Amino acid sequence: MMRRLAICSKVFSAALLLSAARLHAGDVTGQVELRDSREPSVRQHSNYSGVVVSLRPVGATAPLKPMRVVMTQKNKTFTPHMLAITIGSTVDFPNLDPIFHNAFSNYNGEIFDVGLYPPGSTKAVKFTREGAVRVFCNIHSSMSAMIVVLATPYFTVTKRDGTFSIPNVPPGDYELRLIHERASEATLRALSRRVTVSGDTVAIPTLSISEAGYLLIPHKNKYGHDYSPESDDHLGYSEPSK
Repeated sequence: MMRRLAICSKVFSAALLLSAARLHAGDVTGQVELRDSREPSVRQHSNYSGVVVSLRPVGATAPLKPMRVVMTQKNKTFTPHMLAITIGSTVDFPNLDPIFHNAFSNYNGEIFDVGLYPPGSTKAVKFTREGAVRVFCNIHSSMSAMIVVLATPYFTVTKRDGTFSIPNVPPGDYELRLIHERASEATLRALSRRVTVSGDTVAIPTLSISEAGYLLIPHKNKYGHDYSPESDDHLGYSEPSK
């Protein structure tokens, strides 16, 4: 009986600590700006969306809840273009086009190939490794996206004006990290910083990301070959030659 009471007491104490942490949780907000960009949407319309901002607990780990999210394929476009998820999450790739698609990734991160599949069907991939996954279609060279797999539940993706907000962050010390597909790792690493959350809103000074070191390199298909010229959508109705 005494042992059972001791266990119940520990569980109750843990619950109280968790409740207290939630009561004192704070929001981390800020804004990102992109400069030295050759991207028309940035230069002409100041579109600063698509930057992943995350907070990793310093000297600790945070419990991760697997997600189930969707990246659609429509009008030969992956949507959303930038997707952030936790380790263990599953992404569905529904094909909403009237043509075949073949989502794949053979870069660092989660390597996968869902194969060729027809309109109206879907495929799913579970992501078990932390990292940035560049996603392409083996049929259409213009299609690309990025999935960022994170070992923390505290993250968000910047809006069009560059603003971001990570709500309900428990009190503690965190390392703020940025991931942007058109910036070098060195540039992003230099912008990382220690953030202390103590229950109030933490406003991060504007984070300026230079795209000067970005080089657009044409990617290969899943066989490591150049893409065939896309003459029409009928190319998606048969498996290309290896």
